[in-house]
Amino acid sequence: MEIEGIIISGTKKGSYFVSQKFYSDQFKDRLGFKPFAGTLNIQLPREYLKEINRITEGKMEIIKGKKGFGDVKFIKAILDNQINGALVFPMKTQHTQDILEFIASENLRENLHLKDGDSVTLKIKLSPDI
Repeated sequence: MEIEGIIISGTKKGSYFVSQKFYSDQFKDRLGFKPFAGTLNIQLPREYLKEINRITEGKMEIIKGKKGFGDVKFIKAILDNQINGALVFPMKTQHTQDILEFIASENLRENLHLKDGDSVTLKIKLSPDI
């Protein structure tokens, strides 16, 4: 499934959570890379929400939290047909459902010269072939 969204600024809390050793170690084991300490926030048109929930149901993996930190669901995805990463869905979040958080091994804003308002495409990986 491919979806398009718009880059927006986040609360700057993603970097704190992603950099927690128990999260980053599990992401490294499951995704094959240590995530950059931060998330790329992508706002989706509302019409995508039901479709995302429908196609990802039962296909997401879980990263276990500990000591007051919640579990995080994730599904592999590709940003703009070039960056492998994952969409993360923290069980505890301040974001509304139309905001997705994408993690990757690099600082995407810097390396891809992304700024608020830029349009990006996400391809959700529902099988290893995609």
